[in-house]
Amino acid sequence: MPSGTENLALRRALSAARLREHDVAEALRVDTKTVQRWLAGRRPQPHHRWALADLVGVHEGELWPGGPVAPAMDPEVVAVYPHRSSVPHEVWRELFAGAGEQVGVLVYSGLFLAEDVELMHLLAAKAAGGVDVRILLGDPDAEAVARRGDDEGIDGAMSAKTANALVLHQAVTAPAGAQLRRHATVLYTSLYRADDAMLVNHHVVGLPAAQAPVLHLRRRDDGRLFPTYAAAFERVWSAATPVS
Repeated sequence: MPSGTENLALRRALSAARLREHDVAEALRVDTKTVQRWLAGRRPQPHHRWALADLVGVHEGELWPGGPVAPAMDPEVVAVYPHRSSVPHEVWRELFAGAGEQVGVLVYSGLFLAEDVELMHLLAAKAAGGVDVRILLGDPDAEAVARRGDDEGIDGAMSAKTANALVLHQAVTAPAGAQLRRHATVLYTSLYRADDAMLVNHHVVGLPAAQAPVLHLRRRDDGRLFPTYAAAFERVWSAATPVS
């Protein structure tokens, strides 16, 4: 929805829920003028979009049509992207910028992230500010890493990519307090978590991760998707080797 275009869907949802602007402001702990700007067409930050959707009982994709968010059967699913490279950069930035307690990254190399100066410094700032930043990278010598390189048709380049990512994280995020570990796990998904939000990049045989689908999830008390992936991260973390 273009900025400046009145959000009629949101206005109708508030009316149906019998909520006034100051009711929303009080529930979300924002200024009434902020709610008015949302109704006027400004797109809220992700955590406010999620809270608004929960407040009125309408899926986020119905309140902000035309964006990357589409209605989904499972309320934990914020959006589905056909491949990782179609995830807007602002989504990545909003994900990590919104972290107040923890960040978790589980990849083989995640080189696209390690080479993004802005995101790397954002992760470093979060770690320096007390956020628990944990990054899991593939062990360049692991059989699983070599096999993944074979699957993608890049052979030994996958090990080189993981080694490169490790060097970049040691230079930027580790000095700020991020914890780095190497793993030898066969990955079926790459995970990028920030508090109650997560991007799940599935791995597909014969395709690089950048061309594979991505789920954008948000944790719900009654949800099952988010805890499944969160538990997978913890299992890999517990078995991984710390990088000094």
